[in-house]
Amino acid sequence: MNFIAWKMLTGDKAKYISLIFSIAFASFLISQQASIFAGLMQRTTSQIIDVRDAGIWVMDPATQYVDEVKALPDSALYRVRDVRSVAWAVPFFKGQATCRAPDGKFRGVILLGIDDATLVGVPRNMLVGKAEDLERPDAIILDRAGYEYFFPDQPLHTGAVFEMNDRRAVLVGICEASAPFATFPVMYTRFSLARDYVGRERDQLSFVLATARPGFSNATVCAAITETTGLRAETTDQFGWRTISYYLNHTGIPVNFGITIVVAIIVGAVVAGQTFYIFTLENLKQFGALKAIGVTDLRLVGMILLQALIVALSGFALGLGLAAEFFEVTIHRTATRGFVLLWPAVIGTGVLILIIVMLASLLSIRKVITTEPAIVFRG
Repeated sequence: MNFIAWKMLTGDKAKYISLIFSIAFASFLISQQASIFAGLMQRTTSQIIDVRDAGIWVMDPATQYVDEVKALPDSALYRVRDVRSVAWAVPFFKGQATCRAPDGKFRGVILLGIDDATLVGVPRNMLVGKAEDLERPDAIILDRAGYEYFFPDQPLHTGAVFEMNDRRAVLVGICEASAPFATFPVMYTRFSLARDYVGRERDQLSFVLATARPGFSNATVCAAITETTGLRAETTDQFGWRTISYYLNHTGIPVNFGITIVVAIIVGAVVAGQTFYIFTLENLKQFGALKAIGVTDLRLVGMILLQALIVALSGFALGLGLAAEFFEVTIHRTATRGFVLLWPAVIGTGVLILIIVMLASLLSIRKVITTEPAIVFRG
């Protein structure tokens, strides 16, 4: 019976291919859009996840996400250090500056200022130079994407002199940083230099980075800092999810991606359902003949579900292959770096496709069950 079901499914190659490609189209769109959406949300936390030396972020209580910074007074650093369960705490600056390259090209950059003494928050993945080179006068480290913007088609090298706020900045290293949400170059320097590069304001302490003493969890220390200082203290994960939540609730990103995914589901369901139903109508005599020779309704339902499963697996595999090829092509480009096909998106897409095909086969199952064996004798 399984072989008969297969032959019936592939008897009309045009309809069979139409079914496969409708499912493949839905699989491609769902997995691709879901992966891009997840990658985009991860980009919003790029500066958070790149700081691997500290597990606690201390900020103004009104801070909603990492890109909305209300500077703290310098005294906040010492108040955090006074908390008994804090092992150490260092300053961290995050802001934007306008950077001019040697050839006159300029662009806004994300400027990160790390502690002069400890270099906590320094990039780990150095392509050229060493993190310790930041201790040199006027030293900066630029991410690879930023370097490619300022120096397109040039090999990675250091020594270039930039200008920010009428001050010189010497490129001493190039790193691989996580792609930011806004595609600005990411630049690292010492905290003391960062304050000069953006211009003096009364308060320029963006965050305090801290870590817990042995025997204390980060969550416990966060609660102690908040209670003692009145500042908000969150773990890296908490602050990351706070940032993602802000973008989910205050931007149109989830709606736009959601509409595309819903359209893909509807198109896949409608096309597959319609084609499946037409396929069943054209094979009613065959199903009637099988009933006439004693094949049970349960066995016929099993045949239809087998056909649906074959279509689902074939279309899903084709769509997934197209999505994987899409990310393979785009992952090496600066604007789309970091976007990959995520395994949760693959699993979620597989489940959705299975549901779509099973729902699409319901009309066919109903039609076959209600078919009389005598249909085989009708003209």
